[in-house]
Amino acid sequence: MFAIPAFAQAAGAAAATGGGPQDLIVQFAPLLFIGVMGYFLLLRPQQKRAKDQRALIEAIKRGDTVVLNSGVIGKIARVDDAEVQVEIATGVVIKVVKAMISDVRTRGEPAPANDAKSKA
Repeated sequence: MFAIPAFAQAAGAAAATGGGPQDLIVQFAPLLFIGVMGYFLLLRPQQKRAKDQRALIEAIKRGDTVVLNSGVIGKIARVDDAEVQVEIATGVVIKVVKAMISDVRTRGEPAPANDAKSKA
């Protein structure tokens, strides 16, 4: 019965001293660890993807086959500063903002189809 109040008084006396700088470091170490892991798992890969996408868009040239964000596939007919003209069908050319290009399928002129094999 007397042991319980004694333990409570001892714990209160330890907390009243305020601890030292080591206690403060121990308290903030998990938060710091979560912040560092968040950077390496979330922010850094996202920045890398954005950098790769910018490089992909800057390297686009006439004749590349591209996929737009809407899913339309076409061939680059003309490249301007902020826009490109994409031929989506024979004689159908649309203007597209460069940022809407999601992927480059083939670069330059594609190889000829294997029509010779099917005729033989």
